[in-house]
Amino acid sequence: MTEQRTAWFDTLTVRDVPRVGGKNASLGEMVRTLKDKGVRVPDGFATTAAAFREYVAANGLEAELRARIEALKSGKASLHETGEAIRRLFLDAEFPEPIAEAIKEAYRELSRRGEQSEVSVAVRSSATAEDLPQASFAGQQETFLNVRGERALLDACRRCYASLFTDRAISYRETQGFDHLEVALSIGVQRMVRSDLAGSGVMFSIDTETGFPGVAVISAAWGLGETVVQGAVDPDKYLVFKPLLGDGRHTPIIEKTLGAKETKMIYATGGSTRTATVATTQKERQTFVLAEAEILELGRWAAIIEDHYGRPMDMEWAKDGETGELYMVQARPETVQSSRQTGQFRTYRLKEKGMPILTGSAIGEAIAAGPVCAIRSAADIDRFRDGAILVTGMTDPDWVPIMKRAAGIITDHGGTTSHAAIVSRELGVPAIVGTGHGTELLRDGQEITLSCAEGDRGVVYDGILPFEATEVDLSDLPATRTAMLVNIASPAAAFRWWRLPARGVGLARMEFIINNLIKIHPMALVHPERVEDPAARREIRDLTRGYDDPKDYFVETLALGIAKLAAPYHPHPVIVRLSDFKTNEYAHLLGGAAFEPEEENPMLGWRGASRYYDERYRDGFALECRALKKVRETIGLTNVIVMVPFCRTPEEADRVLAVMAENGLSRGENGLEIYMMCEIPSNVFLAEEFAERFDGFSIGSNDLSQLVLGVDRDSGELAPLFDERNEAVKRAVREAIAKAHAAGIKIGICGQAPSNYPDFAAFLVEEGIDSISLNPDSFVATVRRVAEEEERLGAATAPRAGEAVR
Repeated sequence: MTEQRTAWFDTLTVRDVPRVGGKNASLGEMVRTLKDKGVRVPDGFATTAAAFREYVAANGLEAELRARIEALKSGKASLHETGEAIRRLFLDAEFPEPIAEAIKEAYRELSRRGEQSEVSVAVRSSATAEDLPQASFAGQQETFLNVRGERALLDACRRCYASLFTDRAISYRETQGFDHLEVALSIGVQRMVRSDLAGSGVMFSIDTETGFPGVAVISAAWGLGETVVQGAVDPDKYLVFKPLLGDGRHTPIIEKTLGAKETKMIYATGGSTRTATVATTQKERQTFVLAEAEILELGRWAAIIEDHYGRPMDMEWAKDGETGELYMVQARPETVQSSRQTGQFRTYRLKEKGMPILTGSAIGEAIAAGPVCAIRSAADIDRFRDGAILVTGMTDPDWVPIMKRAAGIITDHGGTTSHAAIVSRELGVPAIVGTGHGTELLRDGQEITLSCAEGDRGVVYDGILPFEATEVDLSDLPATRTAMLVNIASPAAAFRWWRLPARGVGLARMEFIINNLIKIHPMALVHPERVEDPAARREIRDLTRGYDDPKDYFVETLALGIAKLAAPYHPHPVIVRLSDFKTNEYAHLLGGAAFEPEEENPMLGWRGASRYYDERYRDGFALECRALKKVRETIGLTNVIVMVPFCRTPEEADRVLAVMAENGLSRGENGLEIYMMCEIPSNVFLAEEFAERFDGFSIGSNDLSQLVLGVDRDSGELAPLFDERNEAVKRAVREAIAKAHAAGIKIGICGQAPSNYPDFAAFLVEEGIDSISLNPDSFVATVRRVAEEEERLGAATAPRAGEAVR
C-alpha cells in the first residue's frame, strides 16, 4: 500500500494532478523531463490524494465536514466559524499507522539520498484543484519551511491537511464553484535548498503587468523566498529578453532594479520556531542578489519551462548558499495575462493632473479613485468599506475577501510578484505596491486617485481626478503599404503599447531616459570636481552608489532603458534619437549648471549635433555612444537605429559621424544604420548631400514648421500661426520626400502632425512617404485613415499590420 500513499517526484507527470495536485504534479514533470535540459529541481516526494481521503475516513471526518459546509451555505454559520471548526477536526485527528509509516519511510530515504540522518525539508500543500490554467488558488494552503525530523514532519503534514480549509481557501473555492468535498490535498516534501544563506524569489515567463510575452520577469531577495511571495520585502527586479537567449553571444538583460530588501527570512537557531525574520545588512541592501550569469540562467529556465508546458508560467526559484547552485522549487500556469485576448485591450488616461502624494510599482494599467480605507491588521478587515481604496502594509491570502471589493489597493511593501500584486491582477483591481509609507501618508477617508496608467511607476494623487477609459479593438485593423510606427517616450510605455501592431518605433527620445531615470548631467560624472552645489553632489553620490566608476551608472542605466524600450518591437526597427536637450534643460539635471552656458534662445542654440563634437560635451557624448554600443553588441538588440538631431550642415554631419566612429559606432559596422532628423530648412535644401552621409531621414514636423514659418512653437500668443498644414511646410515635406527617394534612402515622419491631423497623414501617403510614426493613442484611428487614402490612390498593400509577430 505504501506506493499508493506516497510517490517520488521523478515518478510523476502533469497527468497526475488528480493524484497529487497541481503543484506536485508540476514538480514531478520538471524532475522527469527537464533535468536533461539543465533545470535543477530539489529531490522529494508527495503524499497522494488517496492518503488524504484515507486520513478523512479513518478519523470519521466526512459527516462533520458535510454538516459544517451545509451550515455555511445555508447561512447558519459564518466563514470564520466554519473554517475554525473544520481545521480543528483535522488538527485533532491522528495519522493512521500505514500513512504515517509511508511518510516516515520516504523521509528516511530522502535523508539517505542527502547523506544525512535527518534532512531539512519544505512541506508544501498541493490541492487537486490548485495551479490549474483557469484558477491559480495562489497561497490558499500552507507551506512549512525548515522542517526536520519525523515527528515535526508529521505535524507539518497534519497542518497542511487542515489548511485545505483556511477561511481564504473556503472562500476561493466558493467563488470559483469548486465542490469542497471533491477537492483532496497532497503534500509535497522537498529537500530544503539553503537559500537562507543566499537568496530566492519568484519568476514569470511573461510580463505580469502588460502581458508582453517576450520577457522573463525575475524578483529576488536575500534568504528564504516567503518574504517575496508574501510581499514583506521590496525585492530586486530583473527582466530578461527571451528571444536573444539562445545564441549564447549576448547578455539580453533589459532591466536591473535594486530593491530595498530590508529584511530576510532565515533558519531559526533554537526553540520550536523553524524560521526567523531578521534585518539585512547595509551591504546586502545595496547589492544585487543575482549576478548576470545567474539572471541569464534563470531566464533560460523560464523559456525552457514555458516551452515545455506550452503556456506562460509562474515559478519560484532558490539559490543554495552552500553549493552556489540555482534550483526551481515550483512551477504553475500563469492565469491572468495569458488568458487575455491580445486583439482587444483597454487604455486609461487622466484628463487632468493633480498633486502627487507617493509612488510605487504599478500593478495593472487602470485608474481608480475613491476614499482611503486604511487597515493595518487582518484582524480589522471587517472595517473595510466596499468601493474604497485599501491601504495597508502588505497582504496575504486572508485579505482576499476584501481585496475583491476594493476599487484599488496600495501597500507599503512588496514587489510586482508579491501576493498583493498577483491577487490584484487576478481580480482586475489596480494596485500600487511598495510605496514605502502609504499607511503613514494616507489618512482614513481621504479622497485620492490611484493611477497605474503612466508606466511601471504607479502614482497616487490627492483628490478625485477625472479620467477616461477607451476600448481598443485591433481585430479588424486594415492593411497599409505605409509602415506605421509609434513614437515612444519611456521604456515603460513601450511595454504598455506592445499590442499595437506597429512595425517599429519611429522615435525614441533618449533625453526622456536621461531626465527621468538617470537625472545626472553626463559631464558631472566625467568631471565631478566641477559640481559645486553640495546637495547635488550628495544626490549624485547616492544615485551612483554601488558603481566603482560613476560613469558606468550613466552607461548602464541608459543602455537598459533603451533596451527595454526596443525589446517589445524586436526585430522591427527602433529609431533612437541622440540626446536633444536645450541648454536650459541640460542645466536642470543634477550638476548641469556647471556645464551649461546661458543662452538667449536655447531653441536655436547649442543643441543636437553641435554638442557631440564640442569639447565642452564630447566626453558626455562618449557615454551616450557607449550605452548604444552595449544595447546593440552586448544585449544584442541590433534593431536599434541611431538618429542624429538638429544637424545644420553636411560638414557638421561629418564631424558627428567621425566622433561616433571613434566611440565604436561606425555606420554599416555590425549592421548599424544612422538616420538624421530632417527638421531644419537646410536639411531639405541640401537633402542630396545629407543623403550621402545617412541611411535615412525622419521628418521632425514640429521644428521644421517652426523654422519654415518663423513661429516659436512654444508661444501661446502665436499659436494660431503655428500649423504644420501650412502650404510652405507641406512644400518642404514634399521636397524632402522626393529628394530622399531620388537618393535611394528611406524617409519617414516622427513629428506631431500626422497624430494631430488625419488630413496631414493623407497628404503624406499621397506623397509616398515610407513610414509614419504616431503617438500610441492616435495609432488605430490614423492607420484606418492611411488605409482609406491608400485605397483611394490604388496603392499596393503590404501584409496586414496585425500579422506582424514579435
